Amino acid sequence: MKQAKADALHYFLRVVYLCVGLLIMAVGVGFSIRADLGTSPISSVPYTLSLLCAPLTVGEITILMHCVFILIQILLLRRRYELLQLLQLPVAVVFGVLTDFGVWLTEQIPCDAYWQQWILCLVGVVLVAVGVSIEVTAQVVTLAGEGLVLAICKAFPKLKFGTMKVVFDVTLVVIACVCGLVGLHTLAGVREGTVAAALLVGTIARRLNRPFGRFAAQVLHVPAAPGTAGAANPSSPA
Repeated sequence: MKQAKADALHYFLRVVYLCVGLLIMAVGVGFSIRADLGTSPISSVPYTLSLLCAPLTVGEITILMHCVFILIQILLLRRRYELLQLLQLPVAVVFGVLTDFGVWLTEQIPCDAYWQQWILCLVGVVLVAVGVSIEVTAQVVTLAGEGLVLAICKAFPKLKFGTMKVVFDVTLVVIACVCGLVGLHTLAGVREGTVAAALLVGTIARRLNRPFGRFAAQVLHVPAAPGTAGAANPSSPA
């Protein structure tokens, strides 16, 4: 009985830890959007569509996009789909709500000069990397973007995660570009900041996985996360 209570407490703390990571990621998304130098690949589509589909917000479209990702996972894996992965849905809702909070929190930050834009962009990159590392080391559930890449690799075993992740990110950027060019006649959400996020978020997150993994193992009794040993790069939502 005592062990069961301890396990339940540790799992609850892992969920809280995950939510802290989601909040940090969401604020990072807010900084990236405020910088106006382009968001990361996975955030580029929701941001572009939010400009096209007002009054829908970035967070609301993020939730819808994650629902589509979950549906594709189910269609791909069918009987092999693990019901536990449906936890991606409430996580997507929480992350979407927090994303709108992050956008609101950062929208009044002064950002007139180009160098100021880069500062906000880099702050966003670091915050997203911190959030991603916390999400990985919490080991509660993956975000739907990473879940979809993993599902594709499971459905087609010859595909490697790293390769599929690049294809996935490029596909999202192309979709965002097409939506922007067709609907807004300009590129929206895809700029030099998108390249910076694509190159830096995963690198920083992998560096942080080891200390965050030790914290999760010692305090939350989480087994050593795959990411702490240099595992495949997780999806970066900003």
